[in-house]
Amino acid sequence: MDYYGIGFSNIRLPTDSKSYIYKYRTGVNTFPEEVFLHEFLHSLERNAQEYGYERPELHDYEKYGYSNEPVIGQKKWYTDYMNKEIQTTEGKIGLPEEIYTLKPAKKSNFDYSYNREEFKQPENIIEEVREIVSNLFNKVRYLGQISNVS
Repeated sequence: MDYYGIGFSNIRLPTDSKSYIYKYRTGVNTFPEEVFLHEFLHSLERNAQEYGYERPELHDYEKYGYSNEPVIGQKKWYTDYMNKEIQTTEGKIGLPEEIYTLKPAKKSNFDYSYNREEFKQPENIIEEVREIVSNLFNKVRYLGQISNVS
């Protein structure tokens, strides 16, 4: 799921559904679209944090009196979180309206960034091994850059 490059959700599930039941928090998820929305909101939450906006943590729904309800899950929490309608003693809080139009931070915003093919899925064992090795080298390079700064 991608929203104009502002936020995205990429969830990998095993293809063998007979031997694997996808569980999300409290049991079998009847509405898997909630998982995509939840992960997407983490993108917006992070963008808001990077831009310096105050906002509640996505996982703090119980702190504000919301619950994970049967059938609808956290729909009420997500709706209020997205519309800045969470009632507190200081007023209403949630994601700022502007966050739906702001792009996330760019690669140039980070000192030690490296390219990743976020949406590229390994298609065979060679690509899987190549991805693992590449990630290891990137991690070693990143750690080496940090130690040189210290």
